[in-house]
Amino acid sequence: MNIAMILEMAADAFGDRVAVSDGETSLTYADLKQRALSAAAIVTGNGSRNTAVLDVNSTKIPVALFGAALAGTPYAPLNYRLAKDELSKLLERITPATLFTTGEAFDGLTAPDGMILTDRNQLPAGDGVERAWPDLGGDGSEIAVHLFTSGTTAKPKAAVLRHENLMSYILGTVEFASAQEGDTSLISVPPYHIASISQVLSAIYAGRRIVFLENFEARAWLDLCAVERVTNAFVVPTMLVRIVDELAYGLWDLSALRAISFGGGKMPLAVIERAMGLLPQVDFTNAYGLTETSATICILTPEDHRAAAVSTEPHIRRRLGSVGRAIGTVEIEIRDEDGAVLPPGAPGHVHARGAQVAGEYLDIGSALDAAGWFPTRDRGFLDADGFLFLEGRADDVIVRGGENISPGEIEDVLLEHPDILDAAVVAVPDDYWGEAIGAAVVTGPGRSVSVEEVQDWVRLRLRSSRVPSVVRFHTELPYNDMGKLLRRVIRSGMS
Repeated sequence: MNIAMILEMAADAFGDRVAVSDGETSLTYADLKQRALSAAAIVTGNGSRNTAVLDVNSTKIPVALFGAALAGTPYAPLNYRLAKDELSKLLERITPATLFTTGEAFDGLTAPDGMILTDRNQLPAGDGVERAWPDLGGDGSEIAVHLFTSGTTAKPKAAVLRHENLMSYILGTVEFASAQEGDTSLISVPPYHIASISQVLSAIYAGRRIVFLENFEARAWLDLCAVERVTNAFVVPTMLVRIVDELAYGLWDLSALRAISFGGGKMPLAVIERAMGLLPQVDFTNAYGLTETSATICILTPEDHRAAAVSTEPHIRRRLGSVGRAIGTVEIEIRDEDGAVLPPGAPGHVHARGAQVAGEYLDIGSALDAAGWFPTRDRGFLDADGFLFLEGRADDVIVRGGENISPGEIEDVLLEHPDILDAAVVAVPDDYWGEAIGAAVVTGPGRSVSVEEVQDWVRLRLRSSRVPSVVRFHTELPYNDMGKLLRRVIRSGMS
């Protein structure tokens, strides 16, 4: 099944309902369908192999996404925040392509041969021609999306998601037409991330109106929530931190807001606890997933959040720091270095399996093993009830004197300190141990701690091998725009 079927079903069921808006343009489901067909005609007429977008959030994003699907080409949203030389290399890799963009976004770039630039402003207007729905054919194994990694340490990889992967995720997690007519989703994550694509597909399949925020800013997010009566939203942890901070300085009518999902990085316990206190009417869901898994594979439900927040039992209370349990269509295993499956409580490498798990890269091929399991490159463990606790990326493990040390366990302890707002742990060179512990610490407003206090705090709660030998204080830690901690930047500042 092609993902464009999601739009066809929605347009047939509630064509007159508003589907998407961005402050300038509003499109009904019927409008969106015709604009997508017009976009597909442009791509097909150009003879392009790919459909690319270089743009901020707007109603043009779903038009291009579904237009690509209708044209039978992969959809390749590009990161407009990349340096021009990095973008130029990506453009070369997806040519021949139709690129929907703006003059401002493309400024400083040169279109390679076979790259046809199309003003994205053509997309909402269309050409006025009523087009019939094409016979999409195919069995779902065709490529739907190419998503490029950041490429900060190596040549960017293009994750491949096929129509069957994305449809498996939607059909397994969303009920068709389940939204009420007034339900509204706010999308503020950038369009080149899997979270944006999965939100668009999920909201349209449910029949929920989408409101786009061009670029995230906490006050603008809150203003839009109030004005548009937003009911559902997805944020990354750094976004929620800023939203919670803003709530202390102003009043917004968020009475319509019912559900916030978050993911993309580790959520500090203090932040989610504060958010739950400030927004008691909101259901919070921790959604863990990767690009290669077509988004969410584990969720910590609103019920899980509330049960953990009020529990006095340590094993339940700690679940507030987990990413929850596998969704019904996905399996999770923890394996050791040799590939053996580990029992509950034993940390190791997280593996996932399911129809939505693609685990595939352009020009590289599949990373799935013979049984269909994908190595996520995350480390963690499952508790006895199947809750997944993440300890960081496998590449982040610190090897001190032959002992593998997870940064996550030390970071969790540091964040329990009443004066520490944020913390990150990385490996630092050590002549004797090979690697030792380095800690980057951010204190709360008006708070301070000494190096010795940080070290003593860890020493009293963990083994001496976990005590940071180097402690650096920061006003804030470096994160990318999707809330991923930039450990390489922290490591460079430890020398």
